[in-house]
Amino acid sequence: MVYLAYFIVGQVALTIALYMISFIIPKAAFGARCLAGYMALMICAIYGALISIALRMVGKEQIAQWTTARLFKYLMAYSTGITFEVEDPHGYLSTVRPAVFLGNHQTELDVLMLGWMFPKYCSVTAKKSLKNWPFLGWFMALSGTVFIDRKNSKDARQAMSGAAEEIKKRKQSVYMFPEGTRSYSKEPILLPFKKGAFHLAIQAGVPIVPVVAANYSHILYVKNFTFRAGKIPLKVLDPIPTTGLTSADVEELTRTTRELMLNEIVMLTEKAQKRRFAMPASKGNDGVLKASGVEATIS
Repeated sequence: MVYLAYFIVGQVALTIALYMISFIIPKAAFGARCLAGYMALMICAIYGALISIALRMVGKEQIAQWTTARLFKYLMAYSTGITFEVEDPHGYLSTVRPAVFLGNHQTELDVLMLGWMFPKYCSVTAKKSLKNWPFLGWFMALSGTVFIDRKNSKDARQAMSGAAEEIKKRKQSVYMFPEGTRSYSKEPILLPFKKGAFHLAIQAGVPIVPVVAANYSHILYVKNFTFRAGKIPLKVLDPIPTTGLTSADVEELTRTTRELMLNEIVMLTEKAQKRRFAMPASKGNDGVLKASGVEATIS
C-alpha cells in the first residue's frame, strides 16, 4: 500500500511538472495529458469494479458502466480540459432502449467520448473469451457486458446470435465501433465498416442509433505529439429501424448507415475546426468489408 501511495504521488508530481514545463516546451503538454488520462483510467477501473459489485447486489448492474463512464468524464474534464458537446435534441440517448449504438472510432480518446454520452442500461460488447480475464473480465461480467461468442462461428450472423438474445431478454443496449479499429486520421473519414453490429441489430430487432464525433485531430494527434484542451462536437442521429429486415439486408443497411455517418462527421468537423473539408471517397467500393465482421467491438 505504501508503494502504491508513492507511485500515485510520483505520477501526480510528474504530471504537474510536465504541465508547468509546457509553458516553455509546448510538446510537454502531450505527456502531461497522457499521464492524467492514464491516472483517470486507473481510478475509474478500481471504482468500476467496486460499484459493479455494489450495484449487482441490488439488481442494478446494468447502470455500472454508465456511472463509471460519468466519473471518467468529470476526471478528464478537470485534469485535461477536454470536453464533448453532446447534441441530442430528441433525447434518444435516454429514450431509445434497447438499441445498438454505433460510433466512429478515432483514437483512445473515444473512451472519454463514451463518458459524455454513454446511455443508462447500455454496455460495451466484448469477446466471450475475455470473460475470465482478471480484473478487466471480472468488471465486464459484473457490469452486464454483452459477450459475443466467436468460437466455432463461421460468420457474423452466427457469432451475434447469443448477444441478440441477451439484448432482447435484458432490454440491454450495446455500443459498438463498426470500423473495428481506430483510424488515427487527421481528416474526417470512416474506415470500411464490418457487418457484425448490423447483424446484431437485425437479429435483436432493435434500432440502430448512430452517434458521431467530429474529427478532433486539432486536439489529439499522436503523430506530432499534439494533445491540448478543447471542446469536441458530438451528435446523436435519428434511430434507424430494423423491423422486418433480414440478413439479406445487412450489406445495404451497413452501406447507407456508413454514408449517413460520414456526411455528419464532415459537417461536425467543419464546425469544430472552422474550415471546409471535401467529402472523402470510400476505400474499397462502398466502404463495407466483405469479411464476416464479427470483430466489430469496442477496443
